[in-house]
Amino acid sequence: MKQLFGGGIHPDGHKDMSRGGAPVPVPAPETVCIPLRQHIGAACAPLVNVGDAVLMGQKIGDGEGRCSPVHATVSGTVTAIEEREIPGGDRVQSVIIKNDGKDTPAPMTGHASWLSLSAREVAAAVRECGIVGMGGAAFPTDSKIGSTAGKTAEVLINACECEPYITSDDTEMCCYTADVVGGAKLLCKVLGAKKSIIAVEDNKPEAIEALRAALGDEPTVEVRVLPTRYPQGAKKQLILAVTGREVAPGARSGALFNVTTTANIYRAVTKGQPLLEKIVTVTGDGVNEPKNMLVRIGTSFADVLKAAGGLKEETKQVIAGGPMMGKGVGSLEVPVVKGTNAILCLTEECNPAADPVCIRCGKCVEVCPMYLQPLNLYRYAKAGDKQMLDELYLNDCMECGCCSFVCPGKLPLTATFVEAKHMLKKGGK
Repeated sequence: MKQLFGGGIHPDGHKDMSRGGAPVPVPAPETVCIPLRQHIGAACAPLVNVGDAVLMGQKIGDGEGRCSPVHATVSGTVTAIEEREIPGGDRVQSVIIKNDGKDTPAPMTGHASWLSLSAREVAAAVRECGIVGMGGAAFPTDSKIGSTAGKTAEVLINACECEPYITSDDTEMCCYTADVVGGAKLLCKVLGAKKSIIAVEDNKPEAIEALRAALGDEPTVEVRVLPTRYPQGAKKQLILAVTGREVAPGARSGALFNVTTTANIYRAVTKGQPLLEKIVTVTGDGVNEPKNMLVRIGTSFADVLKAAGGLKEETKQVIAGGPMMGKGVGSLEVPVVKGTNAILCLTEECNPAADPVCIRCGKCVEVCPMYLQPLNLYRYAKAGDKQMLDELYLNDCMECGCCSFVCPGKLPLTATFVEAKHMLKKGGK
């Protein structure tokens, strides 16, 4: 298999720590914290008040524009509406619900026969159920369906899951294969495409076998196996690897959906099932029982880790996501949100050198999948030179971490570029 996109790296996968078997359900906690912004776009306004009784699956927050509703993930009573910290460090207005232990469901209405539905009807069902991109971006999925309907020859389903340690998408494909395949077929039809292509890296043989067995001779869906390489799952790199087409800077990336998002689209349309729970990979050498777990959105990291046997004493760092693009958490009371795909627990901190020095080796340039010059970007970022950062296309950096991974001088390249982007937005020199 030919590697089509430039740059990239081969970090140790560590996926066997959590891979295999069905996800283990985490008991519903005594209280859940449902942030009113779990997506790219405007925050929801609360639809409930303190003291209200709510049902599991009831919509409790919504808004206008590019906004994705949120739902109660347990039945119970609203005890507070207040700012709470979420993974990534932001503080977001959140609805706190005391669980009554009954899981009394709100009514759900789906479309068992979806073949006659229009893209607009599918987008409406997806929006009502609060589905967002679950590969990390958390972009409202209904907006993507609306903007790509009738404008694409193929639908790309991103099942690469190239970040080390994470196996939640792998588990989704193995354990909920019918929903993945159903979502791929649905998207192909409603978007007017000729085919859906499920792109899977070759380090997921069980998932590949399960998908192919479920598809049989289905003509509208293809499983495309790609060589394992990070960051294969990034949208521009994946489009190039699958189609051979390059996406120009600033251009739309077309109909590209994460595989777990695809399964949730199918559940939303056919069952009217809101996004209430998700598979989370709990892993790393700092947790006692690494595994994939089925977690209610709004459950604290502390409750999830308790269900995974707890942290080891020597644990130094807990990360929301993977080691390349994840963010360290300052408190284990942050809730699992729609975009949480992993909780990574490490016994060593990933800190840069105390006095990092660039030795001009050029390794960062070799591995950059966006063909940038990280060593020069770092230099001008430290100098606060806005003009040169613009000329060297800093904003094309996707913060994948490849440059930091290979840097022998241990420069905090990716972290510096994130700060520099904020500086550009605010106005630098």
